[in-house]
Amino acid sequence: MTLTPVEPLPEHEVRVRAPGKINLSLRVGAREADGYHPLTTVFQAVSVFEEVVATPSDERTLTVSGAQADLVPTDSSNLALQAVEALARRTGVDEGVHLHLDKGVPVAGGMAGGSADAAAALVACDALWHTGLSRPELLEIAAEVGADVSFILMGHTAVGQGRGHLLTPALTRGEFYWAFAVQDRGLSTSACYQAFDELHGGEPGAPDPELDVPLMQALRAGDARALGAALHNDLQLASLELDPHLAEPLAVAEDSGALGVIVSGSGPTVAALARSRQHALALAAAFTASGVADRVLTASAPVAGARVLSSD
Repeated sequence: MTLTPVEPLPEHEVRVRAPGKINLSLRVGAREADGYHPLTTVFQAVSVFEEVVATPSDERTLTVSGAQADLVPTDSSNLALQAVEALARRTGVDEGVHLHLDKGVPVAGGMAGGSADAAAALVACDALWHTGLSRPELLEIAAEVGADVSFILMGHTAVGQGRGHLLTPALTRGEFYWAFAVQDRGLSTSACYQAFDELHGGEPGAPDPELDVPLMQALRAGDARALGAALHNDLQLASLELDPHLAEPLAVAEDSGALGVIVSGSGPTVAALARSRQHALALAAAFTASGVADRVLTASAPVAGARVLSSD
């Protein structure tokens, strides 16, 4: 009998889970001289997750599995590797690491899948390398890597300003249930902002947090119906301009009794707020039956940010 050699176990492994996000409200100001748009947004972390496993390595490398894994870059353009480099610079670490990303959040879907990978990589390497940074220190590094990375590290619900990285936790009561119509085709965030500028002639109004008072009140009260009525996305028309077929899942969700429906971030994922967990499953079934989504997901919210699941 021939025995198959057994691969040696890694001497140390850290597994981290990080959530995707939706923007319950996204208000966009005029493009500034640096090319960025000032934002006022309300993030909510949802139970659609990325998992990142970090193991020791001579180099800093990355592999990917899960849905749409073939669309994810594995070179230095990947946000997770950029997060690792940022952590190493801050702490003076010169060790390598191998990251394995298991994708659950749609790629280029407006739900911050890449940012979730980056947040998870920060937490994983902080544990693997024993750098011992505080959560505020990790948040500073996260903000350097990407505007959404800080929120994914924090999780739950928060108001984001500036480029979305200046965060204030938001008081939320209860649990909300969502169904997502996911498209395999992605939408470029930069193209969406360019379309936004063209639609508004480059002169939209500045963000005004006061405009979202009803939404914040709905969150504090745990009132899903009021939250659905207050959902808002300044980029939605731009997303529809780039991908007119998104009108179809929006219409299906409305016809199926969603409390509110919105394009998530820059799209193309469409998020529908349900009355209950069972209603979220019904909305997902409607998306599937009507053929308006390549995949459907359901989730609850809010959930915690990037956290270590295991460290061996």
